[in-house]
Amino acid sequence: MRVFKFGGASVKDAEGVQNVVNVLKEVGYQDTLVVISAMGKTTNAMEKVVEAYFNDKNGLPSAIQEVIDYHHGILSDLFQNPKHPIYDKVKVLFEEVKGFLAWNKSPKYGFVYDQVVGYGELFSTTIMSAYLNEVGLSNTWLDVRNLIKTDNNYRDAQINWERTQTEVSARVDMSKLNITQGFLGSDDNNFTTTLGREGSDYTAAILAYCLNAESVTIWKDVPGVLNADPRNFQETTLLDLISYREAIELAFYGASVIHPKTLQPLQRKEIPLHVKSFINPKDKGTTVGKGVGIVPKVPCFIVKKNQVLLKLSTLDFSFIVEDSISEIFKLFHDHRLKVDLIQNSAISFSVCLDNKFNGLNPMLEELKRKFKVVCHEDVSLYTIRHFDDDAVKSLQNGKSVLVEQRGKETVQLVVK
Repeated sequence: MRVFKFGGASVKDAEGVQNVVNVLKEVGYQDTLVVISAMGKTTNAMEKVVEAYFNDKNGLPSAIQEVIDYHHGILSDLFQNPKHPIYDKVKVLFEEVKGFLAWNKSPKYGFVYDQVVGYGELFSTTIMSAYLNEVGLSNTWLDVRNLIKTDNNYRDAQINWERTQTEVSARVDMSKLNITQGFLGSDDNNFTTTLGREGSDYTAAILAYCLNAESVTIWKDVPGVLNADPRNFQETTLLDLISYREAIELAFYGASVIHPKTLQPLQRKEIPLHVKSFINPKDKGTTVGKGVGIVPKVPCFIVKKNQVLLKLSTLDFSFIVEDSISEIFKLFHDHRLKVDLIQNSAISFSVCLDNKFNGLNPMLEELKRKFKVVCHEDVSLYTIRHFDDDAVKSLQNGKSVLVEQRGKETVQLVVK
């Protein structure tokens, strides 16, 4: 069995949905499990629903209606008959969202987030499955929450591999075309959990691992893995073949084309990963697989924006040693701040953080009790793999470099 994953950009409108059908017809769809993300920017729109639920009850109906109108626009373009059963199926899903928000008693943001935002994938796969059947591609719609079992660490759930393997083996018919959701799982109480933002790639890898799939293909709006994000860099080069190790390094540093967790389960079973264009599905794209020494022959640029740089020093000029560092990292963990770069000296400690869960401000209050804190928000972290002097100079030009760190293969710059 093969596993395909289509992201939000590939199903952002009716034309995109129709193109997915064309891709499946062109490359084959038998014995295939297709993982699909929420349509377009639906996840962002559902996040606004959650924000309105907590902070702007008057704005909640319009936030929900915006998502309804978007999906109905796609439905009306795909299904000319307004009495088609798909309209009622999607309506039921929206009623479930409204119902949850009406009866929910939990004040926990993460819990509410997962129960609401996860519907984006349920909308998209329900529509896609119905359209595939409409055009003659018979398929089975699977609820991935019955397949992927997790803990209850909402918004960043951890996989229960043993239970997931059991459920996948029991529920997936490998001889059919199957459609399921990315990003989602469920906990022991069958509440929806999410695997972290952009987690659909990881979903595909989990299912491939459990199914012993022959390959995973991620379909993107780029020709494959490039040496830089074309949204941020003008000149890019396609990397046609790279090793698992190199791909993991690129993903760890923030390369957006592959989710950081995706490679680990694939590497364990040596399942190749293909990254291909849904615009030109017959193009070769990039293959990630086993192969020591398969490294890019050009510098690879990665940028993470909206980062936070903290510079800490002790109030009494004492050394920052193991006890202090342990205490600092516990605060990072407690407030769910991801560490992307560390640099320290005897009396100072600099760290670049990703504040994706908005834990920065309460953490700063605790840090300031024991340390002198200088905080730079909205900085960018640039990483260059396989750098040369010209590559470094190209990033330094016209920018204020706050921190620079060099290793044998990698240089990182925090710039303002």
